[in-house]
Amino acid sequence: ISDTLWELATAEVHSRESGVGEEDGGVMVSDRTVFLMGSKAGGKTSILLRCLDRDEPAKPTLALEYTFGRRARGHNTPKDIAHLWELGGGTSLSDLVQIPITPVSIKSLSVILILDLSKPNSVWGTMDKLLQAAQAQTEKASHQAQQMEKAKAGAKHQSSMPTTARVLPKDYPDRELISPFPLPLLIIGSKYDIFQEFDSDKKKLISKTLRFISHYYAASLIFTSIKSESLMSKTKSFVNHLAFGLDKGKTVSTDATKPLIIPAGLDSFSQIGEHNVDITSLHAKNPKDLWKKVYERVFPPEVFYRQRVLKDPAWDPQYSEPQIDAMRAQKDQVKCLDKTGCTSRGEICQNLSFIIWFKKLAKCQAPK
Repeated sequence: ISDTLWELATAEVHSRESGVGEEDGGVMVSDRTVFLMGSKAGGKTSILLRCLDRDEPAKPTLALEYTFGRRARGHNTPKDIAHLWELGGGTSLSDLVQIPITPVSIKSLSVILILDLSKPNSVWGTMDKLLQAAQAQTEKASHQAQQMEKAKAGAKHQSSMPTTARVLPKDYPDRELISPFPLPLLIIGSKYDIFQEFDSDKKKLISKTLRFISHYYAASLIFTSIKSESLMSKTKSFVNHLAFGLDKGKTVSTDATKPLIIPAGLDSFSQIGEHNVDITSLHAKNPKDLWKKVYERVFPPEVFYRQRVLKDPAWDPQYSEPQIDAMRAQKDQVKCLDKTGCTSRGEICQNLSFIIWFKKLAKCQAPK
């Protein structure tokens, strides 16, 4: 497997440095990258495995993981390659977006945002933080790519440098009112099987809000569940469209009582309509901010643990190892004593020897 991965990586570098795909027997091979991110434990890995037709159990994603997929266009034809990156940990490891989003990868990169519909209180916060992180890194990578091109081509070609701005068709709905995400974007609402049991009004608000966000970013939107073969088949079509350039199908569903399936460019603010929440007491800077305030009035954001817990995977229960964690806790107690001279509640770690304790106690009682 390692040889295969190494060969793929080598081929990718050569093809991307030349700015085109690899040729195999005179046929151009597509080489794309897809970056998946989203809600923690939201089903990202399960969805990815199903889309790759891999019959294996999903395991918790450790920080950032890479895999690849291959697909032949026809009989006896070379296989196109899709490089697939998956970010774990929800929003806690958003800094890692800099690894898959690079000056080289943005030429053929797409983003998939998977939001857990069964946990509506965390939907807006997860969406907002991850998209902001990905957009900021894309803009940074684009600037670096322009600098690299300038160094190669010389200052006289500066006017032809590419930008991250997506060019939408002139007839794109609400073209002047939206803010397209710089990369092709697919938003997937997962765990629809749980979501469909929600109260009708809540389902309508969640559906309208995600339709607004998707249209605002010029993204495609689909609700899915790994327990539904029909929904997973449609989801696979959307993912394969980004990974291999295949047709994503013509199905469209905007009915809030059914799973939403809306390709980019087939929705509009007039079709989405207004929210059914009293907004007289709300003060917003723009339409997106207003939708946020309306949404969070009904679904207040969750209170997360301290930043230390979010930033350090060692504190994540998902990666718990009892014996290692016990030794880590003991070591932290020793560090605490070394730093302060005594414990916060006057308790002495039983694992410390009496001599160490006596020295620390004498230090605490020494005249200042």
